[in-house]
Amino acid sequence: MTVIRTAAAVLALLLAAACTAPAPPRSQASTAASTVCSKPQGPPVAETPTTIDVIEQAYFCILGTYYSGATLDARSLLLAGFVALTQELNRNGRDVPEATMPALTGDRKADWAAFEAVYRKVTDQAPDLRDKLAVVTLEAMVAGLGDNHAGWAHDVKRHPDYYDGDGYGLGLQANVNGPQVEGNPGVALPPLFVTTVQGGAAQAAGLRPGDIIESVNGSAPFIDGKATTAIAALYPRYPEARPVRLRLLRQSTGRRWSVTLKPGPYQRDLAALQVVQSKLLEDSIAYVRMRGFASDSADRVFKAISRLRTGRTLTGVVLDLRGNGGGSPLEATRLVSAFVHGKVTAYQCTVDGKCETSWTDDTVELLNLPLVVLTDRSCASACEHVSSAVKDLRIGQLVGTRTAGVISGPAQPHLLANNTTLGFPSRHHLGPNREVIDRIGVPPDHHVPLTPEDAAAGRDPALSKALTLLQK
Repeated sequence: MTVIRTAAAVLALLLAAACTAPAPPRSQASTAASTVCSKPQGPPVAETPTTIDVIEQAYFCILGTYYSGATLDARSLLLAGFVALTQELNRNGRDVPEATMPALTGDRKADWAAFEAVYRKVTDQAPDLRDKLAVVTLEAMVAGLGDNHAGWAHDVKRHPDYYDGDGYGLGLQANVNGPQVEGNPGVALPPLFVTTVQGGAAQAAGLRPGDIIESVNGSAPFIDGKATTAIAALYPRYPEARPVRLRLLRQSTGRRWSVTLKPGPYQRDLAALQVVQSKLLEDSIAYVRMRGFASDSADRVFKAISRLRTGRTLTGVVLDLRGNGGGSPLEATRLVSAFVHGKVTAYQCTVDGKCETSWTDDTVELLNLPLVVLTDRSCASACEHVSSAVKDLRIGQLVGTRTAGVISGPAQPHLLANNTTLGFPSRHHLGPNREVIDRIGVPPDHHVPLTPEDAAAGRDPALSKALTLLQK
């Protein structure tokens, strides 16, 4: 233990020095791993500061490994990074004369050298901001890809009072979620209303499903029918702790009131943490709700249906994928395989059209049951893999609303030199009919949206429609 503590103390001193010392000249900087990205190996290691060399590594990692990296105009990444750099300087009142975007030619290496030279001059003028400037620059470069499966995992923190399964935020879910606001606000439809009260500040303030949110921090959630960025405040992430003021309408009583909710940790309903839940519905219909495609989740679905089948003849399956944010593509394929064999469930393609084919796993036993799948705008990624396969292969019917359109391709992790992880797809996802689903989503066969009145009354019109279809 003494050795470990001593090593940790030395490391802390080195990191402190790295945060305050001037950036080394290019000739002295370590570049051994600057243009190579590797797969993470072993348990996570303590994160170190982000430097220009880490940004360089990420830049060339994207160009060499991202699915469209070979055809990507690298100048767009550098421009996005430089915009973020200058904006952060402005926010801190520290703009410097050297902060001028260099001329770029389209030569990836030469453009990087020009960018780096200016970047170093700028950050040397603001050494106390060096860490923050590096972070915002790299974040912006990754965001510049415009890819919903590209991200940079860094500085991941949990609330000090976090307990296994806790949530963080206002304690509510609305009919417009965070990813919609951030990536595809055009799919959101007014009004904005509470669909679920999970706990925390929302529960303490007496909010209920169906309550309409007329304003967020004084701003309208929709203008001319289009979602605004104000909605994002409903979904704060730790350590964001600014209070959020809501103006609410409860249609059943006509009451209008305002409430201020402060983000914080809250205990989640244990049932909501289960990946798979099941029950028997009328006419011996199996209902299975699947919240994510975690390891073995497909087998959990099969076991749940098998138990419901014991001692009776099932007449159909309702698979509820609403709110399912995705997960393992292999689990998605296995789930589809319980309803059809010998079919293609998806394609994973390079930018030049070379595709890997995802076939059903025909070792999975067929259930031989009619299927209805419930979808919504929070059904994303692997959830859309299943939804598109069900629709294209005609193995069931989709009921609800269009899926999220968040399925650019399976993200692959890459370890950067500061022990943070850069993730992005090396291939692009296409449905069984080779259709693009990303940013479009999968339309339901039966459009049955949830209304504020439904939420307030505890009605589930999509489930009711599914039962009607299976009882025919």
